[in-house]
Amino acid sequence: MFEVALSSLWSRRGSVMLTLASLTISMAIVIGVEHVRAQAESSFVRTVSGVDLLVGARTSQVNLLLYSVFRIGNATNNIQWQSYQDIIARPGISWSIPFSLGDSHRGYRVLGTNNDYFEYFRYGDNENLRLSSGEEFSSPLHAVLGSEVANALGYEVGAEIVISHGIGNTSFVNHDNLPFTVTGILAPTGTPVDRTIHVSLQGIEAIHLGYQDGVQVAALSPQPDDPRLAQLEPTQITAILLGLDTPLAVFGLQRAINNYPSEPLTAILPAVALGELWQIIGTLENLLQVISILVLTASLLGLSTMLLSSLRERRRELALYRAIGARPSFIVWLIELEGLAMMAVAAVFGYLLVVLGFGLTQAWLSETYALVIEAWPSSLGIWLYMAGALLASVLLSLIPAFVAYSRSLGHSLLSH
Repeated sequence: MFEVALSSLWSRRGSVMLTLASLTISMAIVIGVEHVRAQAESSFVRTVSGVDLLVGARTSQVNLLLYSVFRIGNATNNIQWQSYQDIIARPGISWSIPFSLGDSHRGYRVLGTNNDYFEYFRYGDNENLRLSSGEEFSSPLHAVLGSEVANALGYEVGAEIVISHGIGNTSFVNHDNLPFTVTGILAPTGTPVDRTIHVSLQGIEAIHLGYQDGVQVAALSPQPDDPRLAQLEPTQITAILLGLDTPLAVFGLQRAINNYPSEPLTAILPAVALGELWQIIGTLENLLQVISILVLTASLLGLSTMLLSSLRERRRELALYRAIGARPSFIVWLIELEGLAMMAVAAVFGYLLVVLGFGLTQAWLSETYALVIEAWPSSLGIWLYMAGALLASVLLSLIPAFVAYSRSLGHSLLSH
């Protein structure tokens, strides 16, 4: 029967090829959308990993996550440096990363931190940051660039950059008295790190000497070679990443920070907040899934239509099968097998088309959109979609199959 089905399809290869192309493209769209969705969600929820608590000024956990991890928006308030020192002095804290936000360079956010950032910050599957060139900052006026910043602005190690107050693309307060020297460029991570300029907390403090709320209120202008720059201590920071000795201490410390007496603070679990944020932006994900399923449904209906319209051409063929003793059920299974075979081939071709597409654009997607996509789709959702498409092809092929069955009951070779 399989050989008969293939021979029959080959005899109608013109219409079969067009239908197969439509099914292949539809399957590629479904597989591609599901693969991007799964990879984007995985990348999203793994933007930061290995962090037990994220601490900031009192706000909602989504807002804290947005401005501290994704560099979107501004903090409602800052954390006093004394509060930071008090928190990290508590027992059970393994490491901490303080950072300060609020400045930018040509539209890219500037993050003030210390060298613990390069040692303890993790993303993805607990991967650490790597330098593609240069080294970490070792002076208050050194800077380490994310990969996207370096690529977009054409900076290399040794370049000088001027930091501006505020986060807009255009700023009227440029701290050009203290330019920063690029000492390192990070390897791509597929996270907001790629779009960030990293400097020391002392450097952030130095450029803001004499300024209040972005307005110069005193004529303080330290020179880049001033040895006192290294002795500067921040007065405020934006947020803190904390790693604990044991996960069992997380909720106790979170409660203590949320009830901190000196100033209102919020401590959140990043993994929980990331999951909540993904649910908020999941509407677009669902819409893309619906559109891709509708495209596949249209192609499957086209498959059924093609099989149905070919019955008129195949009257003699079907009558011949009946004349040599084939049962009417043979006709049903033959058409079912044809529909299933076409869908199976389209699923394989669609999968390979997606693999080829992402294989060729993987580096470009990472560099341009900071989206790390594996070339080989392997999520459970993809296999379920493929199985569902095969089942749908069987069900929709029943329409032409039963039409052929009813006609074959009265078919005879002589009547044609």
